[in-house]
Amino acid sequence: MQLIIKNAKLRNLETLMSIGIDRGKIMAIDHHIDADAEKVIDAKGHLVLPPFIDPHLHLDAVLSVGDPRFNESGTLLEGIQIWGERKPFLTKEILKKNAIEAIKWEVANGALKIRTHADTTDPTLLTVESLLEVKEEMKELVDLQIVAFPQDGIFTTKEGLDLMKRSLEMGVDVVGGIPHNEFTREDGVKDVETVFELAEKFDALIDIHVDETGDDQSRFVEVMAKETINRGWQGRVTASHTTAMHNYNNDYAFKLIGILKRAEMNMITNPFDNSVLQNRTDGYPRKRGHTRVDELLAREVNVSIGHDSIMDPWYPMGKGSILQAANLLLHTAHMSGYSQVSQLIDMITDNSAKTMNLAEGYGIKVGNQADLIILDATSEFDAIRLMSECLYVIRKGNIVSVAHPATRMLNFGGELRNIDFKL
Repeated sequence: MQLIIKNAKLRNLETLMSIGIDRGKIMAIDHHIDADAEKVIDAKGHLVLPPFIDPHLHLDAVLSVGDPRFNESGTLLEGIQIWGERKPFLTKEILKKNAIEAIKWEVANGALKIRTHADTTDPTLLTVESLLEVKEEMKELVDLQIVAFPQDGIFTTKEGLDLMKRSLEMGVDVVGGIPHNEFTREDGVKDVETVFELAEKFDALIDIHVDETGDDQSRFVEVMAKETINRGWQGRVTASHTTAMHNYNNDYAFKLIGILKRAEMNMITNPFDNSVLQNRTDGYPRKRGHTRVDELLAREVNVSIGHDSIMDPWYPMGKGSILQAANLLLHTAHMSGYSQVSQLIDMITDNSAKTMNLAEGYGIKVGNQADLIILDATSEFDAIRLMSECLYVIRKGNIVSVAHPATRMLNFGGELRNIDFKL
């Protein structure tokens, strides 16, 4: 065997298990594996999961906070404005350097599959070109999907549609849109329809930034659902953000969620950005800036969690931890019910695999690629509570990241004692 992991705590199993890995594949899962191995890891009862997945990230903007200036209002619109000021000065060197560094952060935090958006509104398409190169250069470490994303809108400039087509010809994986950022409602509908037409032409997946606003009249996600059903595109379409849904009247939201379920659409919520960017103009009382996560899950709509931004004009914080994003969503989406904690783990693993159309071959199962993580926690509850470090990140049976969590000593009664936050 290439690697054996013993005393592993797997989801939904009471007893500890061993995992045998050879030639990059999971070859056996049993209470005990009697075989020689090049390396043995004793998980010591720690939780072993399939790798985290980040289905929504902007690698072209990461690590750019303060360049050329900081977002003082904290609004989405000022973030877009700052990004527009930065675009003329972008170079391939800085784009790739920042993207690769952020990928390393995400991998160290357990994410081995990432979907990134690439802004297509720069006529040079430098962002698309750079991220396509990053995808190739980092393929041994991470599976990367790239979305053609028209940050300023498809129809706000004469060349917008042509740039989208060129991006798809260059080899991006997913077609994006941003209907609420178009000049008119009519152009917003056209934005959605155009995305579906491009996806059909290039046989690509769809992931649209949609209704990312506090405006309860922004209702382009219903257009997405209609096009998905009418075109038979179920399972291949994702709506990102949909924060306006938070503000819809309840009768309309109930009807809409039923249609989303019928369309088999995937939804992505982005707790970091949604919590700080949305509803800035509300005054008080101030609404929570995310979509109706609990209601969507209750109606069996597939919902996953994205990181969205890492230290950029929209969100100045972040360290590439999708587990930290899940912890934040627990608070802002009222998901602290005990059974909901398990749902949060689903949202950063299985649900995200479904969103990215990567569910086949994903998970800790015999025959699957040996991608998995060992967390510094013995339960899902503690993983979320502690935002646990990944003790080991394993890719194709190879250990690609190891963490040594800090030891904390407390002077109590003149004696130094170890403090452990795990019960």
